[in-house]
Amino acid sequence: MANTNSPKLSASLEQGVPPRVRFCPSPTGNPHVGLVRTALFNWAFARHHGGTLVFRIEDTDAARDSEESYDQLLDSMRWLGFDWDEGPEVGGPHAPYRQSQRMDIYKDVAEKLLAGGYAYHCYCTTEELDARRDAARAAGKPSGYDGHCRDLTAEQTAAYEAEGRTSIVRFRMPDEALTFTDLVRGELTFQPENVPDYGIVRANGAPLYTLVNPVDDALMEITHVLRGEDLLSSTPRQIALYKALIELGIAKETPVFGHLPYVMGEGNKKLSKRDPQASLNLYRERGFLSQGLLNYLSLLGWSIAEDRDIFSIEEMVAAFDIKDVNANPARFDLKKCEHINAEHIRMLDVKTFTESCGPWLKAPFAPWAPEAFDAARFEAIAPYAQTRVTVLSDITANVDFLFLDEPVEDEASWAKAMKEGSDALLVTARAKLVDAAWNAEALKNAVLAAGEEHGLKLGKAQAPVRVAVTGRTIGLPLFESLEILGREKTLARIDAALAKLAA
Repeated sequence: MANTNSPKLSASLEQGVPPRVRFCPSPTGNPHVGLVRTALFNWAFARHHGGTLVFRIEDTDAARDSEESYDQLLDSMRWLGFDWDEGPEVGGPHAPYRQSQRMDIYKDVAEKLLAGGYAYHCYCTTEELDARRDAARAAGKPSGYDGHCRDLTAEQTAAYEAEGRTSIVRFRMPDEALTFTDLVRGELTFQPENVPDYGIVRANGAPLYTLVNPVDDALMEITHVLRGEDLLSSTPRQIALYKALIELGIAKETPVFGHLPYVMGEGNKKLSKRDPQASLNLYRERGFLSQGLLNYLSLLGWSIAEDRDIFSIEEMVAAFDIKDVNANPARFDLKKCEHINAEHIRMLDVKTFTESCGPWLKAPFAPWAPEAFDAARFEAIAPYAQTRVTVLSDITANVDFLFLDEPVEDEASWAKAMKEGSDALLVTARAKLVDAAWNAEALKNAVLAAGEEHGLKLGKAQAPVRVAVTGRTIGLPLFESLEILGREKTLARIDAALAKLAA
């Protein structure tokens, strides 16, 4: 495989013809963030050029596909903010958009490929194939299909069928090199010995991905195929199949391909579905904003500018150019993903932030009784919490002290803050807080004065107060928190801490 690295857009796009792209996941389990990155680049490409996004469901694997996963896919697309121009729930001129409902189409195309000599029946058994592959490897030759059934005579075919053998359908690859220009990787050439004839229909008549995917792309008039690098090896097969489909009058043209870089996980290995950070549901459950997650995923192979990581999805669409996608693998960095999400949380207006926190302020996330929640208190604390949280689920632990009868018991925080003399400091602080005006500035001055009497700076003086009232050494701004909690609860918690220290 050669690469001259000279990507070009299609002639039709350069002439101003809007592109047609597709996103075609299989409904098998939780959506993968690599899949989301592919959807994002296709969506942004279509929106940038005023084109059409076709959302198609590849559900021909009855053993693995499920309606639950199908519903989850649609829900995920909506949560991410992706709209589609053709597909489930929208319809379109090329319906149906679920492959399980298009079987008659694939059967008809396979028959035409056989009749036209573009495909043939292969009767080789698994054992025979394995034996010939092993022999080829031992001889240092390519171990792909060797064309054994490519030119069977009628007599040979009859003999195999008389034995009771079943057959798959194989596509006949051309005996010449295949060259195409990849939008990301430039000009690529595949030699024929590396791309042998391949199966397109199983022995039971079920069509394979190698047939249904390009047939759907052809019939849905897809102009650009943007997909993962892991599918690059199948592209010359599809290009050869497209040539046959064009000659049969089924396809109008061969789409332009662009293969997106791998998303790598820990240890420089490709991020797989088994990796915890791969599941889209993980990010939804933790309270990532869809725009924060998409901002980060867009950086896995693309950038809006060398010195800029934070931007809106609208800005991405305006700037997105597939020619700017980097072919090198992109490493998934959870810390950076969290940082970018936190920045998007900061950019929300307070009302939107407050509303977005809603799910994490009630069961099953909230440890307090439903009747203990006070919306006015939360709205008061929200502006301070917004500057602290990384993901929305962080809000629960940040504000629980407001709604629990007693602060969370954190023995590590208690041991860190309640040093020798903390009881005396708390007694002094309580006395000054009793007489203080109940606002953040006055409360700060009261604790500052208490600390000065004990030879402590504010940081040291406020630590025992914070742990007594909130249960933790780290949290939201202390004096604003005390103001919102109220005088009665603040003093009661200091009393409880003093009782614990005395015990």
